[in-house]
Amino acid sequence: MAEHKSTLFRAKDYLHPKYWLMWLTIGFLRLAALLPYPALLKLGHATGKIIRHLSGKRQRIVDINLKLCFPDKTPLQREQIKRQTYQNLGMSLYEMAMCWWWKPEQLKPLVEVRGLEHIDQCLANHRGVILLTGHYTSLELGGRLLALYKPFQVMYRTQKNPLFDSLLFTKRSQLYEAVISRKNTRRMIKGIRSLVPTWYAPDQDFRHERNVFVPFFGVATATITASTRLAESGNAAMLPFFPQRKADGSGYILWIKPPLENFPSGDEIADATAINASIQQFVEQHPDQYMWVHQRFKTRPPGAPKIY
Repeated sequence: MAEHKSTLFRAKDYLHPKYWLMWLTIGFLRLAALLPYPALLKLGHATGKIIRHLSGKRQRIVDINLKLCFPDKTPLQREQIKRQTYQNLGMSLYEMAMCWWWKPEQLKPLVEVRGLEHIDQCLANHRGVILLTGHYTSLELGGRLLALYKPFQVMYRTQKNPLFDSLLFTKRSQLYEAVISRKNTRRMIKGIRSLVPTWYAPDQDFRHERNVFVPFFGVATATITASTRLAESGNAAMLPFFPQRKADGSGYILWIKPPLENFPSGDEIADATAINASIQQFVEQHPDQYMWVHQRFKTRPPGAPKIY
């Protein structure tokens, strides 16, 4: 069952001219969804170049993040990661179209799932499952592909554009077991206790929530402690989940890893460190598939200089 501050998507509520550009974008994505996957890849890479050209401020954020996280790489190597990151950001738009309008029989040939047995084993032992993921550029499609094999609930954060917010929420409500506000911890825990796997991405700067500063690529990074409380309250295992685009352009691999050891440990700092290390491990392997456009290091420890 879905929850949201507004009603589900109704087109007649969004006829004002201020939504026309968004309507054009949605219409374009609907047409793009008619194309085969190889064509979408090419279109995504081309769109990524346009996004990069139009995102001067965000490019600076990407440059800072990459320099902080990969100080041993040469400027040329970081530039290559940046270029591929924008290509993947462009592709993420068309992956959203695939999420919304492609049928399961179109999606399944594109995906390999490795580690589904780890979810099954936890559930068989009557233990909840939290799927620990990060803000990768294939995040949206990764969830859609996993839902082909296993029902699960997802967290939801309200989007700034009301039309996009309503449409995204409605589409997700059609795909997942439940769509829950990230502020509704009680309902999320209820689902975890009922053995509904939960899709969970804590790797953003939530400065108004309880944070501890632990390393992420060697940088003291504000990291929420809610992960510990969710696992404790839901008697849940924390399973790393990574959606990976294949380098050859043939589709995706969904990686589901064994539960993090000794989690929750009873120590919020140790738990937050383990979460960041898990996400970092995948990002190190596929740095171009992470959303470097986020200001991940915006909140600083007391007395530390600003980064952005």
